[in-house]
Amino acid sequence: MKNINKLYKTVLLAAFVFSGISAFAQETPKEEDFFKIMKVATPEGIILEVGGLVNLPNGDLGISTRRGDVFIVENPTSSRPYFRKFASGLHEILGLAYKDGAFYCAQRGELTKLVDTNMDGKADVYETIYSWPLSGHYHEYSFGPKIAPDGSFFVTGNVAFGNEEWWRGESRVPWRGWAMRITEDGKMEPWATGMRSPAGLGFLNNELFYTDNQGDWMGSGALWKIEKGDFMGHPAGLAWSGMPNSPVKLTEAQFNSKIDPRKVKNDKGRYIKPENVVNENFKTLFDMKKEFPELRLPAVWLPYGILGISNSEPITIPKGYFGPFEGQTLVGDQGMSILSRVFMEKVNGEYQGASFMFRSGFRSGVLRMSWARDSSLFIGETNRGWGSAGEANEGLQRLVWNNKTPFEMKAVRAMPDGFEIEFTQPVDPKSAEDLASYAVESYIYKYHPVYGSPPVNNENLTIKGVKLSADGLKARIIVDNLRRYYIHTIKLDGIRERDNFYSLVHSTAYYTLNNIPEGAKLSMTEVSTKNSAIVIAQAPAAVGGIKKAAVAAPAKQVAQVPAQAEKAPTYNDVKGMLASYTCLSCHNPDRKLVGPAFKDIAKRKYSPEKILQLIHNPQPENWPEYPTPMPPMPQVKKEDGLKIAAYINSLR
Repeated sequence: MKNINKLYKTVLLAAFVFSGISAFAQETPKEEDFFKIMKVATPEGIILEVGGLVNLPNGDLGISTRRGDVFIVENPTSSRPYFRKFASGLHEILGLAYKDGAFYCAQRGELTKLVDTNMDGKADVYETIYSWPLSGHYHEYSFGPKIAPDGSFFVTGNVAFGNEEWWRGESRVPWRGWAMRITEDGKMEPWATGMRSPAGLGFLNNELFYTDNQGDWMGSGALWKIEKGDFMGHPAGLAWSGMPNSPVKLTEAQFNSKIDPRKVKNDKGRYIKPENVVNENFKTLFDMKKEFPELRLPAVWLPYGILGISNSEPITIPKGYFGPFEGQTLVGDQGMSILSRVFMEKVNGEYQGASFMFRSGFRSGVLRMSWARDSSLFIGETNRGWGSAGEANEGLQRLVWNNKTPFEMKAVRAMPDGFEIEFTQPVDPKSAEDLASYAVESYIYKYHPVYGSPPVNNENLTIKGVKLSADGLKARIIVDNLRRYYIHTIKLDGIRERDNFYSLVHSTAYYTLNNIPEGAKLSMTEVSTKNSAIVIAQAPAAVGGIKKAAVAAPAKQVAQVPAQAEKAPTYNDVKGMLASYTCLSCHNPDRKLVGPAFKDIAKRKYSPEKILQLIHNPQPENWPEYPTPMPPMPQVKKEDGLKIAAYINSLR
């Protein structure tokens, strides 16, 4: 009995310690305590819907809009910036560059040069550098240009979608779904294909990268490096690989011979929309790279619903900007109105690395970024037709760092036997040397013609040991069963900062492991294997046994308790579940985001079983007014889905 009482006291002490940690964690500074979002004052009557941003040599800001205007903003970081219209009448400008005194923009159908020859502050020359075909489909957006180190321009083009097969991306005219290199004298060179919605084009350390959105053939958004002749995975652009100047030689027929495009008709001769198949023998991108050597794998995945749903421009953080994160990459997201941060490294000659949440809370969809002279970051935003989180349809904001260092994971690096995590500030040794502070899971996405993919092949990985550096800035963890090409979710919920006992501002990293490096592995004799979770997990069972013996009631008394109708769960009851399944990235209880509000879903009067079915295999045609289809989510457990459904139906 004495031993049991001792164990009981131990558990109570552990509970007290962990509740203390929770109390401290509540005081941990948040992202907004370091990076402040400030609105740029805009003159009344100007609707920006920003499509392009560029900082000019004199500190002015150039802005292009989806409505076809170009503005120059003088003193853009001041409280009273001055807006001057430089050009107008253009067609959906989704990118802007500046070179040798002229603006260059990608209209829907051409790369255009804008010049003010008479120096009156307005463009008087609108010169077509190069034009490309259009079918007239609404989704044929064009993005760019980005200026290469040699002075040439790069532009990317969206695919269209089918008429009957409205879910399937199509390249109806040449170079849709392609990146194009265009010279100043108007010569065009097709560069790479396999793109679906390549809104994010950028040079990172003089190398060309781009981001794409989740969709058909795209399991999730990601950041890709582009080299001439690359195939990024979406097959629509292969329609033009037979052209004489195509650097990509893979054909549609070759592609379809190796993977089923699922162009199936029903007994009435109508095409059937591909749906996610649970427990199927699926293919992955890395499976198909064995068949198609020109297939380029993502450098870093940006997990859907967590780090975005419509990834946009990538931009390098310059030296001296944003403190410990200089040299890393920020990636915008138009749908979730957020910024992600990416740390990349090269292993065996290939890029890979970790992605992190960086800053949320922008007023509309983040599409474009440009650095100001004062080291703040201009954020250009738009919503119309695409949908996004936030209360506005457009906007221009500025992200300002207060020169204080947040407690974050600065970097995650692959090791032969696990990962090395570098922190921005020294960690508390007791928490950092406890295996209970870490969790690692790996998964991947399907490569199929369905819109998006659920995470598949999920596996919780065993952490065998941790070694903390003497300065407390690095923790190296040994992880069993690292899987090449998989996303490794690394959670550090138990890590605390040394001096203030703060938790991390963002405690999760998503590492894309394209290659496992060679080198020396840690010996078990030099690592900590302490795991407080084992002691705490065992102790409550004994205490529970004591409690149960003390309060057990006779069977007849239990039987006398009257049955009560099950109460519908509240939002607080399901909020954690909605967050963990990423539902909240697209849905809100009361207002429209990327998807319908839960209260609007409730009005459809679906049964709980029907809601569960639609979670597992959505029917976007039920909500034609929302342009972003919902991906299949078969990973939502039946009991969780029914609980979410009960909450939704309680809102009727």
